[in-house]
Amino acid sequence: MTSAPETSADPVRTSANLADLTTLRVGGPADRYVETSTEAELVETVRAADDAGVPLLVVGGGSNLLVADEGFGGLVVRDVRTGISVDAQDSCGGASLHAPAGQDWDALVAQSVQQEWVGVEALSGIPGTLGAAPVQNIGAYGQEVSGVVASVRTWDRHERRVRTLSVGELGFAYRSSVLKESMRQVADGGPWFPTPRYVVLDVALQMRLGSLSAPVAYPELARTLGVQVGERAPGRDVRAAVLELRGRKGMLLDAGPEPEHDRWSAGSFFTNPVIRAEDGDLLPDDAPRYPVRSSRPASTTGPSLGEIDPSLVKTSAAWLIEHAGFSKGWGVHGENSVARLSSRHTLAVTNRGGATAQDVLALARAVRDGVLDAFGVALEPEPVLVGLTL
Repeated sequence: MTSAPETSADPVRTSANLADLTTLRVGGPADRYVETSTEAELVETVRAADDAGVPLLVVGGGSNLLVADEGFGGLVVRDVRTGISVDAQDSCGGASLHAPAGQDWDALVAQSVQQEWVGVEALSGIPGTLGAAPVQNIGAYGQEVSGVVASVRTWDRHERRVRTLSVGELGFAYRSSVLKESMRQVADGGPWFPTPRYVVLDVALQMRLGSLSAPVAYPELARTLGVQVGERAPGRDVRAAVLELRGRKGMLLDAGPEPEHDRWSAGSFFTNPVIRAEDGDLLPDDAPRYPVRSSRPASTTGPSLGEIDPSLVKTSAAWLIEHAGFSKGWGVHGENSVARLSSRHTLAVTNRGGATAQDVLALARAVRDGVLDAFGVALEPEPVLVGLTL
């Protein structure tokens, strides 16, 4: 059994409201808030909370959280460690690197593109930290972080030891992983919600080297770049195009001309529904249909978009929302709504200023129920709901 290192210093203890720690800017106070700047502090803080039976919420960038107005009756922990370490880099093995859970995700992407490390360029502009990336298996524009993760070092709250999970053990799926699934699993001392059983300490990534991107898998991105789906483009061009697309949709936190409140969101509030292929005929004929690809490469000697699972098909949550009658800027109470769909993208639920968690939840419920009534498809929320039920 691997034991955690000794704590070298006390973590920073302050008070905090979850509204100040989340991109939706809603949520009440935490009973206690701790910032940890070393792995030892993080492990010891988590272990002490579990020993005392104190509810635990580990936060990163707060871009995937909707917390109740009453706040969180437990300990909120934020890992503030940063820094990217390159372990190896050569033409044969590519780039091997690792970074702590607190590392800003988009800063890592920017460095990867600059250094010509291939595989995350389409994930530009996603808010949050590296530690959260493999938990949710973040993805955008046809790319997922599972394509570059080599392993994840964690603190296993059940076995009370540091444990490294290889990519084969992480069980990556669309917006899911073993890490995320462990959040609600019942084990000795569980359930672990709202933080997974496995608290991410650091993540090891493996990327190939090259000036060209991974094959472009998303039609909208391909059109913007002027290439065909499956072709490659300069990595810098892919990053610039993705940032432009995200900016148009109000999906960048701190840039672009879009209204400020369009950025007060959790990004895409609902995941794109994945349904059985035989049920695809239940969708309207003009509903988008996308292949569901695994993280395994297809059998080919060239660049691969990934192996297609023929038993599944993915459709667009945004398309379903719009065709169920919900337009950009829609709110439960019309223009007087303090929570409304983004004026740029119907998939983002936004706080227009002064919204409560209940306001956000009422909007999300109305959209979910409307899509279910119109198409029989149940939308699933992407953010973690703390103290709330959709």
